[in-house]
Amino acid sequence: MSINCLPLFAALNYLEIVRGSSIVELSVLLLLGCVSVFSWALIALKMAQLSRARRQSLTFLDTFWKASQLEAIYQTAQSLAVSPLSRVFCAGYEELSRVAQTKESKEGAMAERLGGIENVERALNRASTSEITHLESKVPFLGTVGATAPFVGLFGTVMGILNAFNEISEKGNATLATVAAPVGNALFATAAGLFAAIPAVVAYNAFVSRIRVFDTEMSNFSSDFLNIVKRYFFH
Repeated sequence: MSINCLPLFAALNYLEIVRGSSIVELSVLLLLGCVSVFSWALIALKMAQLSRARRQSLTFLDTFWKASQLEAIYQTAQSLAVSPLSRVFCAGYEELSRVAQTKESKEGAMAERLGGIENVERALNRASTSEITHLESKVPFLGTVGATAPFVGLFGTVMGILNAFNEISEKGNATLATVAAPVGNALFATAAGLFAAIPAVVAYNAFVSRIRVFDTEMSNFSSDFLNIVKRYFFH
């Protein structure tokens, strides 16, 4: 036997729920509503950012492995500013250019060559860290919403039930008809908390997983780029 919950939600009189709610319950519902709207907006923006970063990264990798000159790759990378891989490459290429200019005025001793490689490696690592920080911006907010929204909703429910029982004790009437409406209104806060938390948790886990893939790709690309630099510039 299947149970369809959609008619249940459609039958709810949300205006009556608001009217019958206390100040604490209304505050909780308003807070959860604002948080939910902001979370959905953030999810949409982050999905667009990561999708664009993925497309540009694929374009950059295709250019990187097909091009024969770093200068041409650098020009293409500058037009792919959203791609973390292109940003890492630009940082490494710019540091390599500075090292090459310094090397022209000095004889390439072993210590100087090793120092140049280390400078390029540090530039790649700094750029990777910066890109991860940029990709992770505002994502922890979704994790916070997913962890706290159910408890905020539960707090509203508890306060609503307490108020309902206080009213019942004052009136001295504890029939089902008098208990059902206020308790039902109080439970709506828990539903609102879950409504805000579940999408936030799903999006948070998805974004963290995709950012971890970018982190691995930047690490692998940095290693490949360093190997190319060592082979052709510091041999």
